[in-house]
Amino acid sequence: MEATVRHHSLAVIAFVVGLGLAACSSPATDTAPAAPTPVCGGTLVVAIDSDPGSLNPAATTSGGVHTASELMFNGLVGLGPDLQPVPELAESWEVLEDGALYRFHLREGVTWHDGQPFTSGDVKYSFEEVLLKLHSRTQASVGSAIQSIAASDPSTVEFRFKQPYAPLLQQLDVTEAPIVPQHLYQGTDPAKNPANMAPIGTGPYTFVSYAPGSEIRMARNGSYFEAGLPYLDEVVMRVIPDRASQVNALRGGEVDWLFGVPGPERAVLEADPAFGTLQTPINPGGSNCIMTVSFNLDRPVLQDLRVRQAISFALDRQQFVDRVLFGEGRAADAPISSGIPFAYADDLDNVVSYDPAQAERLLDEAGWKRSGDGGVRSSSGVQGVPDGTPLAINFVAFPSFNQYAELYRAQLAAVGIDVTLQPLDPPVFADTVFAQRNFDTNIISYCNGTDPEIGVKRMFLSSNISKTPFSNASAYRNPQMDALFGEAATTVDPAQRSEVYRQIQQLAVDDAPYTWVVETTATRVFRSGCEGFGPSGHFAKTAFCAPPQ
Repeated sequence: MEATVRHHSLAVIAFVVGLGLAACSSPATDTAPAAPTPVCGGTLVVAIDSDPGSLNPAATTSGGVHTASELMFNGLVGLGPDLQPVPELAESWEVLEDGALYRFHLREGVTWHDGQPFTSGDVKYSFEEVLLKLHSRTQASVGSAIQSIAASDPSTVEFRFKQPYAPLLQQLDVTEAPIVPQHLYQGTDPAKNPANMAPIGTGPYTFVSYAPGSEIRMARNGSYFEAGLPYLDEVVMRVIPDRASQVNALRGGEVDWLFGVPGPERAVLEADPAFGTLQTPINPGGSNCIMTVSFNLDRPVLQDLRVRQAISFALDRQQFVDRVLFGEGRAADAPISSGIPFAYADDLDNVVSYDPAQAERLLDEAGWKRSGDGGVRSSSGVQGVPDGTPLAINFVAFPSFNQYAELYRAQLAAVGIDVTLQPLDPPVFADTVFAQRNFDTNIISYCNGTDPEIGVKRMFLSSNISKTPFSNASAYRNPQMDALFGEAATTVDPAQRSEVYRQIQQLAVDDAPYTWVVETTATRVFRSGCEGFGPSGHFAKTAFCAPPQ
């Protein structure tokens, strides 16, 4: 899962580690080919797809919010090039009692951007009052296992679990558990605090301004705890919703970095020496993401397993890879991403593949009959549905997922299902799907993370049916599934854990509360002369740019 670098070999990982220890003018001393010498100063202009609406990454798993804000925050740990934990706000830690107790020793001298000291109280508050209530992945995983969090002194914090809990260290980076300042949030509603629009963090960049719908500006944190970092004076996030317009802005020198590019443009940009690229499954907001269709199990039509299975059989996943992703990604063939090798199962029974004839048979069996003209099906003896009712459902999605929506509609029309598309901006989508539950089907980029405990569990746990965005969207309930996830979280032996996750995936396939469409990766594009990028939310921490020629 390490980032794949093309063209101006970013030296994303090994190089980056060295950069954090060096001043900008430090010459390379390694006998290997010299990496570019970091250049201090300058501005990096970044194109983002949409206005985030908030800059508090602890209160949501929304990729838009995390993309726009993670550079201003930190987690207790980071994830290194091998996706193993490395010190961040925590300088060191101990795993005790077979993993039932974790003790973190915090860095001394770290301050918030307003000068207030960072302490263990900030960590305890962030988890108890924000992350465990509003961040769907942390809520479902850590929240269901934690017994207590104690700030035993200002520089020590302890997490005690009900039973040994294996995956915690993979869940503490800035994406999964960003820490927010207790002194600004305590006693308020964290989802509505004014600091969400003018954040104070500990990260490598500090907030300057936010013009909704236009841009977010950040400046170098001169007091950042990693010596010599960051290099850039300023990062500007510019809202450009249309990807083609983003590419034009890059070519015109108006922006320096794109998080993604339209498929037809990718090969052209990769071949152009004016630009460099980086391909990665790791994104601000999550990694190992699967575009997933959720079925609203409260709707009578979708309570029939045969209808859900028919929809799955009607979807040609390779067409989504070819026509929407232009080959960047793979058809999803299991509920857990293949990017998590120890958990991904490729030996499941009854895995759904493209079979429109089987979809037609299942719909016939379920009482949804074709009309004489072969058009939209209608009900005949379907429980809870009046006879003659057309088989019509809606499909709710972000506007940026319009290509998925159009292909979904076309493929389901071929088996007699009428789909109405309902594009909704992210905040409205979250309210419609998770608070109002006013949808039939939708598509969500469910990021699995580096462990199923991080991003998969939230989708299935019955206790995670809530108004929290990007939790259990289908409202799926199965005590057996709940018990299996509980077992997986407390199983330390890797082989045994893999077997539990295989059982989880088999049950998910059998019950079909969701259908999995494609695993996605992303290609970043940047202008030549910029170097040192990382694939994660702190992508610009070690970046630097030579002035444009």
